[in-house]
Amino acid sequence: MMLINDDLLPVGAEKRTWASWNFITFWIADSFNINTWMIVSSMIQMPVGLSWWQAWLCVWIGYGVVAPFIVLNARPGAIFHVTFPVVARTSFGIWGSMWCVFNRAAMACIWYGVQASIGGTCVLVMLRAMWPSVNNIPNSLPASSGTTTRDFMCFFLFWLISLPAIWFPIHKIRHLFTLKAIVVPIAGITFFVWCIIKAHGVGPIINQPSQQHGSALGWSMVTSIMSCISNMATLVTNAPDFASRARRPSDAVLPQLISVPLGFSIVGFFGIIVSSSSQAIYGEAIWSPIDLLGKFLDDEPSHATRFGVWFISASFIIAQLGTNISANSISAGCDLTALMPRFINIRRGGYIAAIVGLCMLPWNLLKSSNNFTSYLSAYSVFLSSIAGVMIMDYYVIRKGHYSVKDLYHSEESGWYWYTYGVNFRAYAAYIAGILINVIGFAGATGRSVPLAATRIYDMSFFTGFGVSAVVYLTLNYIFPAKGASARFEEVDVSEVDVSEETDSRDGDSDKKGGIEQDRESVRSIRT
Repeated sequence: MMLINDDLLPVGAEKRTWASWNFITFWIADSFNINTWMIVSSMIQMPVGLSWWQAWLCVWIGYGVVAPFIVLNARPGAIFHVTFPVVARTSFGIWGSMWCVFNRAAMACIWYGVQASIGGTCVLVMLRAMWPSVNNIPNSLPASSGTTTRDFMCFFLFWLISLPAIWFPIHKIRHLFTLKAIVVPIAGITFFVWCIIKAHGVGPIINQPSQQHGSALGWSMVTSIMSCISNMATLVTNAPDFASRARRPSDAVLPQLISVPLGFSIVGFFGIIVSSSSQAIYGEAIWSPIDLLGKFLDDEPSHATRFGVWFISASFIIAQLGTNISANSISAGCDLTALMPRFINIRRGGYIAAIVGLCMLPWNLLKSSNNFTSYLSAYSVFLSSIAGVMIMDYYVIRKGHYSVKDLYHSEESGWYWYTYGVNFRAYAAYIAGILINVIGFAGATGRSVPLAATRIYDMSFFTGFGVSAVVYLTLNYIFPAKGASARFEEVDVSEVDVSEETDSRDGDSDKKGGIEQDRESVRSIRT
């Protein structure tokens, strides 16, 4: 059928292996990457011009605010053990969810290539630490290719070593995140201490005052906070993918609420101090840790320096690999599975993302990094509108009530059939959440727009999320949908008396063996 395969069905008990510790190590691992390390650079440099502590405060607030959204959207996955593409069916409709899934899959494939390109720069530094002559490999590629023989070789090596990690299913890939959560923080702390010792202090950026005052300072902090939130929009949307593997629903709550702001803030602080130290060493702030490590290899470094650079750059390779798997490969795999379930599973979808990431020549996108970053930031508007509809549907309209069997058939009697498989309420809300930010987005691309539109766009995640949620709520009151509930209870109504025998200690509303029975009954749809 067009709606079912083994990766779309509710996850069986044997694959629910993610405990609280796994969610903690997942977010520690995900926070340690080059993008997070550099996130404060745009806040401290002009035209934003914040002081270091103001920038760091924005990181704390931004990731502290986005963490509850991750938990809220992860909840259906943790309760009913289904992934994002299936959760999206409840609010957008059996067929209407396909557009949301396609959007998320396309962005995951693009980001896979971009993160792999950044990983290639880590490989270059690691190889230079071992064999300095690598830096002098002659270029045999034309200028039109956008890269050099040396850089493409490093990109391809990173792309190649990523392939085995895609093979592992979600319930086993947690071990990669555990490894990354151990190795990469050790490397980060080593780099942090090394730079302070090398600079004989923490550098001048710590003493640099804010360049903004009054309302300009306030809006600079707002846009900085929103950049952190927008950076997580993709992970807010596909939060059910990992939560579906949770042993208990509570495992996906407090661990994520704590580890998201803590992990990203610590990495951001490392980035501030290391970059400040680099200014004391080289006379200019070097925000990219890979560029700074490359500087360490100039001018005939000692064996100890080369080993230190090798260890840290190798750890950053692991960091980029883990981030690419968690944020892009698995997301693309889950989404592509829903688009073509007869031919694609999560593993095959991950490999498709890797192939697309290679064929799209991501280094060309990174050349015009300002425009590329602007468009990627704008894409958070689309994702926040989707999340607004999904969260409003689960907590306010249906109040935790699911009909799991109806998620896997296209009969008109099902809850999620709506109108020809599409929920017009969800799409009206989704479009409204996008439209409120359209004018502001035009301003971000260089056009002249009113200041009010710019301010609305500065808060695009909240405006997109809020407008879509309110419009969806309003339309559901005017045109009530099948399955709306007046009482909050996380229950699968396709199971008889599923509310009995709940685990009161955890708040898990699964009936003992209920989801397993439901999984078998859903399987029977195919026959």
